[in-house]
Amino acid sequence: MTADLSGQVAIVTGATAGLGTRFAQVLAAAGAKVAVTGRRTDRIAEVVESITATGATAYGVQLDVSDPASIEACLSEVSQQLGTPQILVNNAGIPDAARAHKMSLELVDAVLDTNVRGPWLMSTGVARQLIAAELPGRIVNISSMSAYHYSGEGAALYATSKAAVARMTETLAVEWARNHINVNAIAPGAFASEMMDGMLSRMGDITQGFPRKRLGDPAQLDSTLLYLVSPDSEAVTGTIIKVDDGQTHR
Repeated sequence: MTADLSGQVAIVTGATAGLGTRFAQVLAAAGAKVAVTGRRTDRIAEVVESITATGATAYGVQLDVSDPASIEACLSEVSQQLGTPQILVNNAGIPDAARAHKMSLELVDAVLDTNVRGPWLMSTGVARQLIAAELPGRIVNISSMSAYHYSGEGAALYATSKAAVARMTETLAVEWARNHINVNAIAPGAFASEMMDGMLSRMGDITQGFPRKRLGDPAQLDSTLLYLVSPDSEAVTGTIIKVDDGQTHR
């Protein structure tokens, strides 16, 4: 699926690796002016260069979604440099990789601040700008199939945080429907990414338990992302689309 996003400004959080990099590249290829955000300035520069080398438009902004001041600074800079963002992809997230009863308070706070509070503040910040400018918008949250299917792999808080993202999607969609701001989510299964590499290093090859015995390819999420930010999904809001290659079939 293709979508013409010419003239629109998009922000992708956690765009310096994995799925986030792919999301930024896909939106830019569709014509959006993409704000590539993340904590690692060297990786921001690399992703921006990979996009601009194709003739598309990208602008890098350092962002730590666990820091409210960083979020405010990012939204202000994007608006000044690119214009009012009409597309937001809340992709940034961290795993816990620990048993629930062994987690430190610092790790609990880091997961919740990054995976729940961060997307909330990014969404409300973008919505505030859109409502003031009387512009429609599209927010796409990245949840996870862990929100619906937890196999006990030592990521209980991560699963809980992604369930919160799914419910956040549904409730904010109701609040902002009158403002023509659509809020939807994608819940990927096990897709190739840096985060997945860490999980595989701890657990070994989990793909042999999947019906198709493979990880998902990030490119397999392109059409879902483009659908949710395109005019074709104008009446779709408060929806979580599960994309898991049949992995969680039980």
